[in-house]
Amino acid sequence: MGEAKRRRAALGDKYGQEERIFSWLPVTKSQGEQFVQLTTRGAWIGIALMIVLWLTVRFIGPAFGWWQVN
Repeated sequence: MGEAKRRRAALGDKYGQEERIFSWLPVTKSQGEQFVQLTTRGAWIGIALMIVLWLTVRFIGPAFGWWQVN
């Protein structure tokens, strides 16, 4: 328990608070990890939507428009 007391005395008011990514940026490390997870999920959703759009344009679109060529 002595180490915890020394750490609390050394950190003062910052004891128990999460560490920031940069001292000048008000974002904690856990918030940064959440942002990375969110943007990664968003990127995969975007990739899936792009594939669905491509399949629609490539295969379904011509199937509905073949009789109007003439």
